Amino acid sequence: MGKLERKKLQKNTTLLQTAFELFLEKGFAKTTISDIVNRAGLAKGTFYLYFRDKYDLRDQLVIHKTGQLFMDAHEAISKEDIHGFENQMLFVVDHIIEALKKDPALLRFITKNLSWGIFKHAFENTVTEGSQQFYDYYLEQMKKDHIACEQPDIVLFTIIELVGSTCYSCILYGEPVSMDEYLPCLHQVIHQILNTFTTKAEP
Repeated sequence: MGKLERKKLQKNTTLLQTAFELFLEKGFAKTTISDIVNRAGLAKGTFYLYFRDKYDLRDQLVIHKTGQLFMDAHEAISKEDIHGFENQMLFVVDHIIEALKKDPALLRFITKNLSWGIFKHAFENTVTEGSQQFYDYYLEQMKKDHIACEQPDIVLFTIIELVGSTCYSCILYGEPVSMDEYLPCLHQVIHQILNTFTTKAEP
């Protein structure tokens, strides 16, 4: 990566992180583009080099933050000797849950703003390298374990939505039970999802 590309990436990252801080402090509706660029120390015109508007920034921020979670989980599992596609998925889920338990604000933000359109965009484009890296890994491990699935993106989205919604209630409010108490049930449901929408092919 050249010097110009590094500077562009740095400015993009600065805008995303600054926006995230302001969205948490003031809320999305009350945060203006001027607020973001002023705190970031950048010209307002720079904002429009990276984002169409505040809504585009929010969507890319969800992709960026979700991608970081996937990338961290991907790095963690690469250091472990875990066999079997389902076991690997459960490891990733547990790793992401632990991260969200430590950062409730991130959990609120992602759960509130994640949508199918944003999710699909994250895995069809190279906006967030971490997201694409994890998705490629997900497909690779499915193939390696001889798992057949007609709609792998929808299966993954379903699991992420399930994890996000249950985390929201269990982590933030302890309802209906704590996350630790609910985790075995979550694992069982994920097992049923994979069992329903995937088939084991002969090697």
